[in-house]
Amino acid sequence: MNTMRQAGAFAYFVWDWAMAVRRWGAPRAEIWREAFRIGVMSLPILLVIAAFVGTNLALQGFYAFRPLGGGRLVGMFVSLAGVRELGPIIAAAMVAAKAGTEMASQIGVMRIREQIDALEVMAVNPYAWLVTPRLVGIVLVLPALTVISIFTMLASGYLVAVFQLGLNGSTYLTFATQGITAMDFVYGMLKAVWFGMIICLVSCWYGFTCGRGPEGVGEATNRAVVTSAVVCVLSNYFLSEILYGGGP
Repeated sequence: MNTMRQAGAFAYFVWDWAMAVRRWGAPRAEIWREAFRIGVMSLPILLVIAAFVGTNLALQGFYAFRPLGGGRLVGMFVSLAGVRELGPIIAAAMVAAKAGTEMASQIGVMRIREQIDALEVMAVNPYAWLVTPRLVGIVLVLPALTVISIFTMLASGYLVAVFQLGLNGSTYLTFATQGITAMDFVYGMLKAVWFGMIICLVSCWYGFTCGRGPEGVGEATNRAVVTSAVVCVLSNYFLSEILYGGGP
């Protein structure tokens, strides 16, 4: 029952936000500020994680396919896994850990300091001012971060395949490009947009509804990251089923 109540409260929060956007719009200056904060500040950790995921994909793919005589298929394995699944979900996880926590904590602090109430007193809609810039910002930058993570995984996998495993570089690139299509990138971008919306709305909701005091902010921040990660991973399965239809 508690889960159902929380789901209902979240639905009301999303409805209130949608009505606020329809009436008030969003401050454009804040949108670009949030896009910079979410995108640029999350980029270093994303590059590190994506690089080592790509190296592990190359190693595991090579040792899995080599007994079957398919060691040269490493490029296809890395590209398929990276573009279709790991690129979007890794970018979302890093943004949730970095930007999602900041959203929940910043809004939570504003809540316990009664700054959100002050915005309402000044006739400033807090949903339009606090949620919308973050949502538009994350929707703008998360697809770009996803593309960067994909190419980082492919590049790091190439380095391992060529310089450590001794594979031919042209063969790696040939199979990497044959394994994916332009629509795979489009589907990855659609996933990134969906994940960005989940991360922002969930994090902001926990910030708006956090308890009193520092403990309330800390609990809201922790729940925001956990909930965002779980919902993104669960929805990723259904998105893959819808977009790819279980086919190759």
